Amino acid sequence: MLQRKKNAVLVDGVFLNGPIADARAGEKFVEDACKIIMEEVIQKAADVTEKVCEWQPPEKLKKLLDLEMRDTGEPHQQLLQLCQDVIRYSVKTNHPRFFNQLYAGIDYYSLVARFITEALNPSVYTYEVSPVFLLVEEAVLKKMIEFIGWNEGDGIFNPGGSVSNMYAMNLARYKYCPEIKEKGLSGLPRLVLFTSEECHYSMKKAASFLGIGTQNVYFIKTDERGKMIPEELEKQVQRARKEGAAPFLVSATAGTTVLGAFDPLDKIADICEKYGLWLHVDASWGGSALMSRKHRKLLHGIHRADSVAWNPHKMLMAGIQCCALLVKNNSDLLKKCYSANASYLFQQDKFYDVSYDTGDKSIQCSRRPDAFKFWMTWKALGTTGLEERENRALALARYLVDEIKKREGFRLLLEPEYANICFWYIPPSLRNMKEGAEFWEKLHHVAPVIKERMMKKGSMMLGYQPHLGKVNFFRQVVISPQVRREDMDFLLDEIDLLGRDL
Repeated sequence: MLQRKKNAVLVDGVFLNGPIADARAGEKFVEDACKIIMEEVIQKAADVTEKVCEWQPPEKLKKLLDLEMRDTGEPHQQLLQLCQDVIRYSVKTNHPRFFNQLYAGIDYYSLVARFITEALNPSVYTYEVSPVFLLVEEAVLKKMIEFIGWNEGDGIFNPGGSVSNMYAMNLARYKYCPEIKEKGLSGLPRLVLFTSEECHYSMKKAASFLGIGTQNVYFIKTDERGKMIPEELEKQVQRARKEGAAPFLVSATAGTTVLGAFDPLDKIADICEKYGLWLHVDASWGGSALMSRKHRKLLHGIHRADSVAWNPHKMLMAGIQCCALLVKNNSDLLKKCYSANASYLFQQDKFYDVSYDTGDKSIQCSRRPDAFKFWMTWKALGTTGLEERENRALALARYLVDEIKKREGFRLLLEPEYANICFWYIPPSLRNMKEGAEFWEKLHHVAPVIKERMMKKGSMMLGYQPHLGKVNFFRQVVISPQVRREDMDFLLDEIDLLGRDL
């Protein structure tokens, strides 16, 4: 606390002279904390000898962290120790052997961008308070729109692909019946939307949240690879119309969460045109393949979509969260749908071009400058560097697939078309067993045990799940450029080491 000056002004028992915070002490704390971040996080990010996690059960971790907040503040040295403890017991998602989710690794340029935005603490709604970041967002959205194949469009960055999908659903509904914005749901026909049975669960949540109802989400059958079957989609559209419902939206998926499947967008677009339906493509995971001339064919037909969700924080490593909703319609549909015209923010008589005050096309008020992270990475690597990152990840995935085929005890669920490699590990005790109900029941328990062992050992992290009638299997995802061929070999060796006694 600073010493109070002479002639201090006292109001309601509070001294108003001078700042209450000690800036020098604060700056020293930031400096010391940054050293810890540099040494314990950044410099160890690519070190495979470090643990991926220091696993502790919840009750023990509560005691180790000293979570209690007290009436009086704690000394800086104690706070720095807390910083070290938080880092020690957190999962190192930037570790080369973290394969657990659809994000991984560390992008140094995006990280610096996050340091800058955290320090500046901006909110992206008006040009007057966020001039740089609004222009950055505009530039990034324009470039992403080009990669989709549109001549023009609109968009906005959102806190997650789930939110982007909800935006798209609401936008499609608004386009179908604009009066809903003011009159609400009463008097509307029963609205129905269609999506793959392999879609992200956010579609179901969005239907619930928006009052459409989960029973009005018609899930379309998929083929053996997890792709929506267009003929089944058309059958369900016709069924809904016969029921007297009002079909308004089809949500296709470009890169499903588990299998990494890409729906046939061109054929789905044909059906949407035939029946006058809004086509949304959830490319949160697979959208980054658009950066690759070799792999962009996976999204053939995406230019025919009305809206696209694309998360650069996944394969392109822009840092969580970095998620864009892109809209083909360039007639201010986003703003018409979401604007509330708050007069204290969006005054029309400002001294600059108010078209740059883009915040009213968001359901949020305060909004983070997430596009800046992607912009910084793109500036550093260039389009060629982002393409190389995508191509290398998929080449490593191909290498792992080939190795799985060679090794006894490993079996692919299916030949992958993206970075999702789904496979079973069959321990020696089951390899000569007849593949009946007992075999599959026993195999179902293998992956969870191996996962527990790897977590407690801290050697790596790999996800598993049951899926559409198939017993628990591993899903390995390659993203980080820090991952090497040796890490692919280690993954298979470690699974065998941890599971051979089962």
